[in-house]
Amino acid sequence: MKVSGFTFLRNGQMLGYPFIASIRSILPIVDEFIIALGPCDDDTESMVRALGDPKIRIIPTTWNERLRSDYSVKGFVFGQQKSIALYNCTGDWAFYLEADEVLHEDELPKIRAAMERNLGNERVEALAFDYLHFYGNQNTIAWSPGWYRSEVRIIRNTIPAWSSESLFFNVVVSHKQSRYPRAAHTGATIFHYGWVRSETQMNLKSGAVHKYWEDAPAPPVDYAKIDPAVLKLFTGTHPQAVQGWLPAAAGIFQADPDHQLTAREKKHRRMLWLENKFGLKFNKKHYLPVD
Repeated sequence: MKVSGFTFLRNGQMLGYPFIASIRSILPIVDEFIIALGPCDDDTESMVRALGDPKIRIIPTTWNERLRSDYSVKGFVFGQQKSIALYNCTGDWAFYLEADEVLHEDELPKIRAAMERNLGNERVEALAFDYLHFYGNQNTIAWSPGWYRSEVRIIRNTIPAWSSESLFFNVVVSHKQSRYPRAAHTGATIFHYGWVRSETQMNLKSGAVHKYWEDAPAPPVDYAKIDPAVLKLFTGTHPQAVQGWLPAAAGIFQADPDHQLTAREKKHRRMLWLENKFGLKFNKKHYLPVD
């Protein structure tokens, strides 16, 4: 069994991505790691090359800055870059990891076993993970129906697949139709650190990303403007690869007590209450579960 890892990158250092930690966390479990690297204005490329790992293969790419944002498919440039990296993978499985996602070393054997177990089962087109979304600091996770709790990160590399955006995969079933992949669960977790970077870096990242989704400028980010009901204390351990990157912090992140809930936050709070009260699950999935 051959496993390809892949991602796309652009200005990772400037925008506060823990991309070196992300790459280091996945290298032990893949036979090659493909990076679609866009034009950078920082030291991202030199930092990747300094890793000196022969598994890493950089594909220089150009980003289409003229893609219109008034179509129903938003953020398509990210799907393009993800697909470029995917199309350069040569393994049986292609393992996508975003630049702010990190694997825990304790779970690598479990992930490897899931790929081996499902390799011969053609009904399984992909493998899914649970998610921990860290918010504000390393001690806090955001947990509600507003934060995706599971997602596909491994796709079988023998099926016609692409990405319309960076989050999920599209499996092509005809010239006019695609669908979500059929996925089994690995039983493992992705550690997502996108909301731990500084607010200054977050606003830079938001501005860099938002223009591919909307014509209007990105609204300023204020971490404290969040429903405190969705914040939980993290009591586990972080992956070794990311521990040197994480800013020091004490206790759970404190939301603004005077924050006025948005309509979306009110909806998610009601959904969260229903989950806690009746055991319901409002988990949005971009895949078709396979038992």
